[in-house]
Amino acid sequence: MTAPENPTVEEQSALHAQTRAIRGGRGGDDRSLAPVLWATSTFWTRTVEEARSMATQAGAERFYSRYGNPTVRGFEDLVADLEGAEAARAYGSGMGAVSGVVLGLCSAGDHIVAQRQLYAATQLLFQAVCPRFGIDVTFVDGTEPGAFAAAVRPGKTTMVFAETPANPRLDIIDLAELGAIKGPMTVVDSTFATPMLQRPLAHGVDLVVHSATKGIAGHNDATLGVVAGSRELIDWLWGFAVLQGAAASPFDAMNATRGIRTLPVRIRQQSETALVLATALEARPDVTEVRYPGLASHPQHDLAARQMSAGGGLVTFDVAGGLEGGRRFVESVRVAQHAPSLGGPETLVTHPASTTHVNLLPEELEANGIGPGTVRVSVGLEHPDDVVADFEQALTAASR
Repeated sequence: MTAPENPTVEEQSALHAQTRAIRGGRGGDDRSLAPVLWATSTFWTRTVEEARSMATQAGAERFYSRYGNPTVRGFEDLVADLEGAEAARAYGSGMGAVSGVVLGLCSAGDHIVAQRQLYAATQLLFQAVCPRFGIDVTFVDGTEPGAFAAAVRPGKTTMVFAETPANPRLDIIDLAELGAIKGPMTVVDSTFATPMLQRPLAHGVDLVVHSATKGIAGHNDATLGVVAGSRELIDWLWGFAVLQGAAASPFDAMNATRGIRTLPVRIRQQSETALVLATALEARPDVTEVRYPGLASHPQHDLAARQMSAGGGLVTFDVAGGLEGGRRFVESVRVAQHAPSLGGPETLVTHPASTTHVNLLPEELEANGIGPGTVRVSVGLEHPDDVVADFEQALTAASR
């Protein structure tokens, strides 16, 4: 008897996440070790009935690539496996995924509870777009115990939305508390953690969202988002996604699948270097505050240790000297590069008040803990000593 070429579902689920990242998402690859690119927008069918079936079937992957695509399906299956989900749906960007979830599940008259500590584009979706569609949004301090549940309006609240670790100050949200909320659907943006560091669905959360452009793809060569959860919810989202049109590119999905193959080792190295960097920054007199979940000084260090397997590759700190100090620092780095993304092999620095959160009002920046000298760091794969030395020379230059 010939042994099966791939592990069974039961065998796959018993493997460690590091192994599943290598073995998963290969359903459409046949014998190819590398992900196969199905670079087509459409597929021919033999009969009208076959076309009719695919046009009405959630997730049909050989009909039209806005509906589904074999390369994209491989990526979706891989993310679903790593998140412990029944299914996943890929989108053309992280915000495509976020807006697809919010507008695909909420209607006029509904109510959403969201935390204040959010990526700015997500915050603007909630406070500028949702009201136009008659969706009411209440913002709460996500770090305050019980704040989400207290803001839920029974029979009215459709969704509770959280982001952890939050962009950019790395606030940590209690996933178990969130998952225990009954009634509304619970959604977590887990972009900063990736499936390697935390699995929100294991805490009872309904849907997990990622900007897969970031750590999941991990090489700054793909733009896409993904949502994972139950088959029922993903099938429901698929119907709106087809109309929304924010479909994932097969080429980007291929790159993201390739990126996931090295995600476990990348996130481990980035977490180790981030802790070294955060520790060095904390000792500097020209740095007023350092935020990193792996540091004992992080206000939610104990919670992070309970629900994350490592601190992750993001560090946020405040440069003395305010706006001018922050500007001088990001313009003085030499090994690191000034760019508004994260999760790739290069160490990147960004000034949130001028880039990722530039559209927020001063009072909104203050409410999110973003100061004029706040700098967000996405730690890459360079040698830790080189990264620390680069930051030290840049900080010295910024203080002159």
